[in-house]
Amino acid sequence: MTELIQDVDLADPQTFNGHDLTDYWQRLRSESPVHWHPPLGKNPGFWVVSRYADIMAVYRDNVNFTSERGNLLVTLLAGGDSAAGQMLAVTDGHRHRELRKIMLKAFSPRALERISERVRVNTRKLVAEAVERGTCDFAEDIASHIPMGTIADLLGVPAADREFLLSLTKSALSSDAADTQEMDALMARNEILLYFGELVEERRRSPGDDVISVLAGGEIDGQALTEDEMVLNCYSLIIGGDETSRLSMIDSVFTLSHHPRQWQLLRSGEVGLGTAVEEVLRWASPAMHFGRTCLKDTEVGGVRIAAGDIVTLWHSSGNRDEAVFTDPGTFALDRTPNKHITFGYGPHFCLGAYLARVELSELLSALRTFSQGFEIAGPTQRIHSNFLTGFSELPVRFEPDPAGLAHYNETRDAVS
Repeated sequence: MTELIQDVDLADPQTFNGHDLTDYWQRLRSESPVHWHPPLGKNPGFWVVSRYADIMAVYRDNVNFTSERGNLLVTLLAGGDSAAGQMLAVTDGHRHRELRKIMLKAFSPRALERISERVRVNTRKLVAEAVERGTCDFAEDIASHIPMGTIADLLGVPAADREFLLSLTKSALSSDAADTQEMDALMARNEILLYFGELVEERRRSPGDDVISVLAGGEIDGQALTEDEMVLNCYSLIIGGDETSRLSMIDSVFTLSHHPRQWQLLRSGEVGLGTAVEEVLRWASPAMHFGRTCLKDTEVGGVRIAAGDIVTLWHSSGNRDEAVFTDPGTFALDRTPNKHITFGYGPHFCLGAYLARVELSELLSALRTFSQGFEIAGPTQRIHSNFLTGFSELPVRFEPDPAGLAHYNETRDAVS
């Protein structure tokens, strides 16, 4: 293996800060699709799976691979996840299936219809106001409020607490500054858990029509969920429901600003919103990887994996695999088919995938309704993480669409 590939440290957030790893992933897929990442510093070695077919093979194999020792590098390298067997994302087998059934009750068609309408109203309001002002920090002024509002509605989080929770989710798995310490992230995660501990107690006393109340009334094999299980799954939902959708939204604006032809296809209606959303998700791939632990000796892509080995599955590579996607390095909103793996696959497929698609669809719809175009208006800032990728700051200048804004304002005034 060449020195270049061996020298890349995927556990270090700095590796992803301002470095284009396109060539690295392409070389891995070609030369070493199941690649051993050597131990570096205090971190043990781990396997890096970069090819789409191999990633899917591991996702499908819940006999030889488990999530219960962690599903992110940060926890896998630390020796495990303390939420294993309690939080859906790091629980397997029978308990995972039963816990997922409980949580899916909160994602009923009636609940999703109600939430989707709120997403539409909220998104159109935020985008219209920003376009009328002419400029904004899209990351802060728009994207930060849509996914958080959605998942907070589902969880029944009071409006007054949402800015506080947003500040914590932004620090739990990533940071805006390169010098942020892991202790800061740990404290943010603990604050989220403490917050939901209090909210769970409130819902036990006074249930409502929300996810926490569903969890409070849930049972597995005749036993009520423990407080830890309820709190940990609220944590999982708020993190998963906010971070990845928010980063995908921000990336969509950044990327469209650099691809005027694609923007025109979207704005003219030549490309449908549903098709466009899938390409935005493939292109952004905000969760760069997920991880598993090998339970017994097996093979992936013809390479022997030993029991106990850490295996990481890299969406940021699989979603650019030439064997699956034609011209994968091109952003093409009319791409079809588009079987990206942004939401994972199999038993752990993202619970919030439907809502994430709704949020992105409403954002793209609002942008093409209220704006003729937009451009990046100043320096951007990327987040620092070895798990998530995207921007924390994105200054944008809009060119308003007078007709779209006028119709919106007339309609809004008529309703009010």
